[in-house]
Amino acid sequence: MHSAKKPARSLLMTEGPIARQLIAFAFPLLLGNLFQQLYNTADSLIVGNFLGSDALAAVSSSSNLIQLMIGFFNGVAGGAGVVIARYYGARDIPRVQKTLHTMLAFGLVAGVVLMGVGVGLTPVLLRLMGTPDTVLPNSISYFRTYFLGSPAFVLYNICMGILQAVGDSRHPLQYLIISSLINVSLDLLFVGGLHMGVGAAAAATAISQVVSMALCLMRLMHSDRDYRVSLRKIRFDLPALSEILQNGVPAGLSNCIIAVANVVVQSNINAFGAAAMAGCGAHSRIEGFAFLPVICFNMALTTFVSQNLGAGRYDRVRKGTHIGVASVMVIAESVALLIYIFSPRLIGLFDQNPEVIAFGVMHQRTTTPFFFLLAYSHAMAAVLRGAGRSTVPMAVMAVCWCVIRVPYVTIAASLRPILTSVSWGYPITWALSSIVFTVYILRTDWMHGYEKRIRHAS
Repeated sequence: MHSAKKPARSLLMTEGPIARQLIAFAFPLLLGNLFQQLYNTADSLIVGNFLGSDALAAVSSSSNLIQLMIGFFNGVAGGAGVVIARYYGARDIPRVQKTLHTMLAFGLVAGVVLMGVGVGLTPVLLRLMGTPDTVLPNSISYFRTYFLGSPAFVLYNICMGILQAVGDSRHPLQYLIISSLINVSLDLLFVGGLHMGVGAAAAATAISQVVSMALCLMRLMHSDRDYRVSLRKIRFDLPALSEILQNGVPAGLSNCIIAVANVVVQSNINAFGAAAMAGCGAHSRIEGFAFLPVICFNMALTTFVSQNLGAGRYDRVRKGTHIGVASVMVIAESVALLIYIFSPRLIGLFDQNPEVIAFGVMHQRTTTPFFFLLAYSHAMAAVLRGAGRSTVPMAVMAVCWCVIRVPYVTIAASLRPILTSVSWGYPITWALSSIVFTVYILRTDWMHGYEKRIRHAS
């Protein structure tokens, strides 16, 4: 039985001008993610300027491993958000309630597991990546401290996914601004003022994540009754858990696949020394900022597709897909041009070492001209996840960004041992995934298949 209560119109994306809705939803996400990027970027800027290149290399070498560990759980949370958005668009509030409380139960368990695994396996994983001995102690300190905050980080992302699934991108923005300012302030105090070392930068991040989780959870506990959270109702509902995992596990595995590939690439970068690690790490931070508009449009696309397919608005799905994909490609290439032009100055913000800047600029100017391909692949993946076909992006990324990228980088670096050989692994595999996604979209009736699954689930 579906609820007859109508939601606030601002939370639904099933009516109104498509472009305006995508922008209105994506803009707060963009601002919020800008502040979220300050987490690790503030660590890198402050650590690099106060503690030196080896400390910056430690933070940089940890980032891909962190993404590997948290990527799976964040992917599952995103997949669950697709389920909530679908039922919210269809106005099936009882299923919305069961799904969101099951998500929170999953987050509690996953956060504790992630903390234990992250803290326990840190030295082994960093050594497998070939982290230099000069960097290893700082990397271990940063990594272990960061993962002590795993429960808060996982729960925050789940709470944020719930809000975004029902169309609320404004409150996550507010909470990210608050927590990011706390993170930067604590970084400056711990590292710049008290000179406490690399681990203190991770502690600042963990503390700020606890704040953002608490704010987001409180919002859900005092929200509209359609998606209000009650602590007493947090438990596993097996049918809801099954649907969450069916949608979320492929998305989580996609994140893991990308992270695994990046960890292998990072191990090849590590072979060129601390300067290469620091330079490429600085580029990764810049790329994180540069791709925020793309990420936010894609998040809007996923929610848009889920809600409108749940409501049976297939015409809006087609139009929204065209608008969203075109937008992210234009945005990505516009930002890429700016990065290409100002590359030396941007890398120099993190480290004034000429060798670090040289490595960073080379890597940046090799990859940025092809950002439109990366944006296109991510947009196609977002649309297909919103349509409940999350196994397709998982398969495409597994083949193109792992099965092909990893051997290519390893072989290319051995045949021509310069960093450029590693850098070219990215645009080549972005192009391959773009081709595969295009063929799939053109040759399959992906919305019709979704409609069948909706009828079967009902």
